[in-house]
Amino acid sequence: MDPFIAAPFIKEIGRGVKGARSLSRADAHDLFAAMLAGRVSDLEMGAILLSMRIKGESVDEITGFLQAAEASFESINAPDSIYAPIVIPTYNGARRAANLTPLLALLLARAGAPVLAHGVQTDAGRVTTAEILGSMKILPSSSVAHAERDLAEVASHNRPVFVPIEILAPRLEKLLALRKILGLRNSTHTLVKIMQPFKQPALRLTSYTHPEYLSMLSEYFVSAAAQERGDVFLMRGTEGETVASIKKVQQIDWFHAGQKQVLVEAQIGTDLDLGIPPDAQGTAEWIRSVLDGEKPVPDNIAQQVEHCLSVAKRMKQVA
Repeated sequence: MDPFIAAPFIKEIGRGVKGARSLSRADAHDLFAAMLAGRVSDLEMGAILLSMRIKGESVDEITGFLQAAEASFESINAPDSIYAPIVIPTYNGARRAANLTPLLALLLARAGAPVLAHGVQTDAGRVTTAEILGSMKILPSSSVAHAERDLAEVASHNRPVFVPIEILAPRLEKLLALRKILGLRNSTHTLVKIMQPFKQPALRLTSYTHPEYLSMLSEYFVSAAAQERGDVFLMRGTEGETVASIKKVQQIDWFHAGQKQVLVEAQIGTDLDLGIPPDAQGTAEWIRSVLDGEKPVPDNIAQQVEHCLSVAKRMKQVA
């Protein structure tokens, strides 16, 4: 495989915050495709990732990167359903409070929606969605074909499907893993949170952590995202996860057909403490108690579920 000459690209993006210039959409696509294909040397890879970390991605760059990223893995077939499939990226887990992404996924699946969660299985110092689901005997899919079979059976088992990123998109996982070497997240961490893994239109639940990403991602979903790929909910992450916080109401923006609509207005937080154990087993037991009706669904999550189901059903009705 011929090496990719990355120096001209690094020269553009590596001039620092004030001097760096953004790549065109086509150049961004070609660069990221080469990175995924293993055509970029380790030295150049480090320079690219750190330069983008300092500069920040433009809309054209994130568009080109995402096009290359989604072309690098096998898309999933959505099952027949009255709901469009719902995609939940889960790459952060939780450190301080309980991770309730599994509750969100389970509530949506229990209502009959096909739910695909994808992400990491473990993360040092954090409790991941995969670990909590594992404590509830919901094991990760071992292949894309396995995930498709499980999604097709959602009506009978009412469970979400979890696919590890190394199964769904192994080339992206290799770039994510560079965080352990460099000590910093890179553009791939944004891409996995906004990618659409289905062949059919889907509802993506996406989140951002840093305020500057709200502006960039909002512009991307309005002006550059492929509208035929489905709708998007965008919110400030709860420790990086796309589940609504039980302590405050985050704003949720709905992107549909190039338009942005505010579904939920942000509200001042509260000191609500439900006493949920933050460890995987403790969180799993608390979630079971909610699903069994012993404890109520937190209001903010119940509202999020309602919006997801409403939009996912609407997407199928107008398709």
